[in-house]
Amino acid sequence: MPRLRQVSRAEATHEVGKVYQRLFGDRDPVVSPGTATGTPGDWWNVFALVPEVLAHAQAGFGLFGSKGRALTPYQRELVITRTGFAAGSKFVFSQHCKAARAAGIPEEKIAAMPAWASSDAFNTDERAILAYVDELVLADGRVQDATFERLQAMLSDEAILELTYAACTYRLHATVCRALRLEYDDVAERVEEVAAPGDQAADVMSQISSR
Repeated sequence: MPRLRQVSRAEATHEVGKVYQRLFGDRDPVVSPGTATGTPGDWWNVFALVPEVLAHAQAGFGLFGSKGRALTPYQRELVITRTGFAAGSKFVFSQHCKAARAAGIPEEKIAAMPAWASSDAFNTDERAILAYVDELVLADGRVQDATFERLQAMLSDEAILELTYAACTYRLHATVCRALRLEYDDVAERVEEVAAPGDQAADVMSQISSR
């Protein structure tokens, strides 16, 4: 379950109600969850706690898919899908695997996305984009000059700005989903102590040391 309260249909503002109608039909999404893509749908119900935040997020989604973008849909979904995986969000990655297919990215490349650096599936231009995304997400924006120069050799400044903004926006959504345990990111912390038999206080280093 999400860590924050979900907004029922009865509580929803008029604008949020229109969003619910589009996504869930006549159902109350808290009582009868589920979207057309198979997700629980609680991202929407939790973001509805602050309708202005929901509207801001939706406007961002609309921006990336709007006309006149310098970045192609294929490039955009290459960016967002890799961002979802690199940022550790099963929800963002899973949703954008589907969007990647719709944008024309072949199944072979979607399957190779998690280990793109050791895959032969991607061409030189795609590898430049994926390398830049990894330095945005995994290196916290510490983009190396060589990485950026490869990107500038193939994309306009406008496209690079859109690419950067898309990756950073979806990194934000990945973080929010993991922190609030939304959608497919509703998972417990996996790093924890595993009990040992007998005494729970032990000098492990002395036990494994050869000295």
